[in-house]
Amino acid sequence: MVGFGVGGILMGKLSDRFGVMVPVLGGAVGLGLGFIAAGASTNLWQFSLAQGLLIGLLGTSATFAPLVADTSRWFTRRRGIALAICMSGNYLAGAVWPPVTQHIIDGSGWREAYTFIGVFCLVCMLPLALVLRRRPPAEAAQPLADTRTASAAPTDRPLGLSPGTLQALLCVAGVACCVAMSMPQVHIVAYCTDLGFGAARGAEMLSVMLGMGVASRLISGWISDRIGGLRTLLLGSVLQGVALLLFLPFDGLVPLYLISGLFGLFQGGIVPSYALIVREHFAPLQAGVRVGTVLMATLLGMALGGWMSGAIFDLTGSYRAAFINGMGFNLLNIAIVLFLLRRARARGIGLGRAQGMVNTVSTPV
Repeated sequence: MVGFGVGGILMGKLSDRFGVMVPVLGGAVGLGLGFIAAGASTNLWQFSLAQGLLIGLLGTSATFAPLVADTSRWFTRRRGIALAICMSGNYLAGAVWPPVTQHIIDGSGWREAYTFIGVFCLVCMLPLALVLRRRPPAEAAQPLADTRTASAAPTDRPLGLSPGTLQALLCVAGVACCVAMSMPQVHIVAYCTDLGFGAARGAEMLSVMLGMGVASRLISGWISDRIGGLRTLLLGSVLQGVALLLFLPFDGLVPLYLISGLFGLFQGGIVPSYALIVREHFAPLQAGVRVGTVLMATLLGMALGGWMSGAIFDLTGSYRAAFINGMGFNLLNIAIVLFLLRRARARGIGLGRAQGMVNTVSTPV
């Protein structure tokens, strides 16, 4: 996960400079070689290096932030739903791949499963990467050497803040919301075991949560095209806080299934909102590195929140304090978004579809 997050910045820079095909080609090779190397590893250090360096830093990172940033450059009126569809890929993979992988592990072993996935990545992703060789219409005719000139311009003071300040606020917000998000996602299985329902019921709740997350991302994408990225982020954060609150009074089996579904439905659109906000307030040719940086913050938030919730449980012997901790971080996220919304309104900046059309009128799609 750390490699995934840090690699997003590196791959975002490559995408801004050379186009999205270059990092995706490199990512396909990194994933393929990484899985094959992990399957052939003879000790834990080799296995860990394959995971962190090849699979995370050079592989997975190339298939998230650069693709999201590139997708945002092709769309104007329907940018929100386009980003939502693109970012639903990892949720869909979470539903499709686990049973396939488990079948191979049960039949042949985990090493063979890793090798199969590595070969599959090389065979499928390398040809697919070539489909991405075209640059977005507004940039296709622009020489790459002109990127510094093109990046400068009316976005020098987004929302009246320096670009670095706005970027930092979005990163803090990303960490905060994902610390809250990670509590149910990482610990729902252990939570169900702690309540006496068993790990299998918790795994089913996690599947329901992730499945509803796909619907959430698509619905939120549609909404964001109408009200803008900041308002969509605020809506998702408030609803996520409500779902977290519901975990406190209800701990029966049926209520937990329902609340898990609600949590997935409420939170799935939060992370895509950050990519949309970046595209609304920063220059298009900065999209790769800035989207990569904000998404790195969300991944670090997931990692921090998963560890923090476990540490709180170890200290208190209960998940109640961990849920309350998640709600506290969720409130921090809401406070930052409200601050940015107030600055937008004070400057008369449109927050819905009109703003996207003004900022990217040269993009025809």
